[in-house]
Amino acid sequence: MIHCAENDQVKQMKKILYAITGIVLLMGCAKQVSTVDELFATVSKGNYNREDSVLIKAGWTKIFEDSFDSDLSKWDIWTGGACNNELQFYQSGNLQLSKGVLVIQAKKETVTGRTLPANPALSSYEFSSGRIESKCKISANSETPKVRILARIQMPSGYGMWPAFWSYGHPWPTQGEIDFFEARGNEPDKYFTSYYFGTTTQLFKDDVSATISTGVDLSKAYHVYEVEWTETAITSYIDGIKVETKTAGTHLKDLFGKTQNIVLNLAVGGDFFVGLDKAKIEPGTMYVDWVKVFTSK
Repeated sequence: MIHCAENDQVKQMKKILYAITGIVLLMGCAKQVSTVDELFATVSKGNYNREDSVLIKAGWTKIFEDSFDSDLSKWDIWTGGACNNELQFYQSGNLQLSKGVLVIQAKKETVTGRTLPANPALSSYEFSSGRIESKCKISANSETPKVRILARIQMPSGYGMWPAFWSYGHPWPTQGEIDFFEARGNEPDKYFTSYYFGTTTQLFKDDVSATISTGVDLSKAYHVYEVEWTETAITSYIDGIKVETKTAGTHLKDLFGKTQNIVLNLAVGGDFFVGLDKAKIEPGTMYVDWVKVFTSK
């Protein structure tokens, strides 16, 4: 999910990139799953939970965790509209904590509010939703060259829903952006990963994207979406299974040493959809059980 790009040239670039995202072939797997069918069978069990002990025994140290049992004090709540031609107004009322789960609900309702958190000009919206950004910052750097970011999420179904779990830094994209998980609610059997970087504010130079097709309805159960970020690679996992590794792109190494915040949000519509029919949008709900961050030397 691109953070914010306001000129027409960048908007057009995003639309093209989202339209041509390719299908990823299986690159390898942590559980010795050797075929696509076996991968689907493992993922389809649903409600997977990643145990900390597995990573700790492998030399990882947990530096951040939120199980959403009490409040959102570890996060900043976004209030305002967003870029990417999204249709929702983000507000705190669409964020709820229920039995240790963060509930992000998109609603169809008329709202008037800030165009962006930093732009007080008022805009009118037909939908509302929620977005939070971690106060904790993450960075793959010389002190912690390996970072592992995980979240246990049940994605929403529904045409026009755009759930996302990602990170970026200010000013975008000079600190880079990594999309761990984003999906279209009307295509619940797949999700997308990508990264962006640019040396000039609001203009990205690198976009390396991939589509993870699981053959499983990811909106029916919780799944753990996980990324390992190092200087030379960004590796994606679902339910503990390695499904894709990014080593391409002239600016991958430029991400190393940059500082980012983690984001959870549920957008409505936007440039991620081609030929969106606003009348068909079906508001849905995104559930997040926990978020964790580990580092390793």
